[in-house]
Amino acid sequence: MSTLSVAVGPQHPGSGHFRLQLTLDGDIIVDAKPDAGYVHRGEEKMNEYRNYFQNVPHLERPVILDSTNALYPYVLAVEKLANINVPERAHYLRVIASEMNRIISHEYWLSIYGVFLGHSTMFMWPMADRELFIDLMDMLTGARVTHSYLIPGGVRNDMPDGFKEKALTYIRYFRKRLKEYDRIFYSNPIFTKRTQGVGILAPEDAIELGVVGNVLRGSGVRSDIRVDEPYGIYDQLDFDIPVFKTGDSYSRAMVPYLEMYESCRIIEQAFEKMPSGSVRVKYPAQAGLRTPAGETYARTEAARGEMGHYLVSDGTNKPYRLKLSSPSFRNLTAMNFLLKGARLADMPAIYWSFNYWPVEADR
Repeated sequence: MSTLSVAVGPQHPGSGHFRLQLTLDGDIIVDAKPDAGYVHRGEEKMNEYRNYFQNVPHLERPVILDSTNALYPYVLAVEKLANINVPERAHYLRVIASEMNRIISHEYWLSIYGVFLGHSTMFMWPMADRELFIDLMDMLTGARVTHSYLIPGGVRNDMPDGFKEKALTYIRYFRKRLKEYDRIFYSNPIFTKRTQGVGILAPEDAIELGVVGNVLRGSGVRSDIRVDEPYGIYDQLDFDIPVFKTGDSYSRAMVPYLEMYESCRIIEQAFEKMPSGSVRVKYPAQAGLRTPAGETYARTEAARGEMGHYLVSDGTNKPYRLKLSSPSFRNLTAMNFLLKGARLADMPAIYWSFNYWPVEADR
């Protein structure tokens, strides 16, 4: 058998700092080796040299599209070790920021999927609508991308005047736009013909491979940390978990789309139920925050799936060890499994249905 080796990336507009080494027999992929490691920055090791608050800004950098959700398990782990009771209002603000970041992340993913499948309108629309929520996060946190909004003990600041009204106005508009997405893209043969029945991952294989997020729920497994192990005030909110049973690229793409509807519901409920009060616990300037010696693990449902932080403390004001478990790294295990036997022309539809983010996996 005569085969051809093809490298997709790392200098590639789709893969971005990530190489996918394909072996082809004609136009059939006989082997696929994901090669992460092009953007490794030693994120976990850097945490050992900074105190608990200094770690906040750079821990969200590997996941700039979803920085609030990337930071969420870290602050939960610190609060668990230090036995900190977060003010009730701060829990609601955390949920609002997290769900807005979820929409921002999904919109970016959807726009790039439009590029991958040759649908330029579906690149422009989500990118434009995404700006609405970026503006809201800028209004809430003072930063458009990496927000450093969540801190151990609460959030950095309360929401400004007019924020709630502006957010609810945007959400009403955004719901209408989501319906237009379905009309122009999700129901369009350009999308359906290239994703339905392509890259099928059975539920038993999804569980065995340990995938998370839309990859797992797209294979018919109902799993979401916000429901399975509620954190913050998610157990006080009413929302659905989109699940599809076919396990193909179409299903994996439908899950984030429907999740944006649910994020809108969550944000509206959070605004409605949010109590008054303080938004953070204050610490003495001299002593700062110290945690008792021990270890803990906290996990949350980020935009791409389960994000976990394993934190070890030696009783000082710095982590002794911090280990990150990112959804992109876990979903990488299924890429070779699905690409083997697929046609080269189907590679973009399968690959981007994973919603893979190289910097998050490499950290």
